[in-house]
Amino acid sequence: MTRLRFRVHAVIQMEERDIDVADVRIALDNGEDIEVRPDEHPYPARLVLGMCPKGALHVAVRDNLAGDETIIETVYWPNPLLWEPGYRVRRRP
Repeated sequence: MTRLRFRVHAVIQMEERDIDVADVRIALDNGEDIEVRPDEHPYPARLVLGMCPKGALHVAVRDNLAGDETIIETVYWPNPLLWEPGYRVRRRP
């Protein structure tokens, strides 16, 4: 199992949004990549849409493959005003 490492920003946002580590793990385990940026540095980045018991969740991560860890940058409930139905595609301004 890949180790999860949480950035301070993610922990603060999770606390403010009533999201716990179990929610994040479940969302990552059943989620799908909806945005992928393989050329980002220092690690490839992606945005995952997953479901947890509380609903749809977006998890922004970076994958440190050499260190066998997923770095959680932020976690949030997708805003329907900013995302198309299904939360896979951003709405155009």
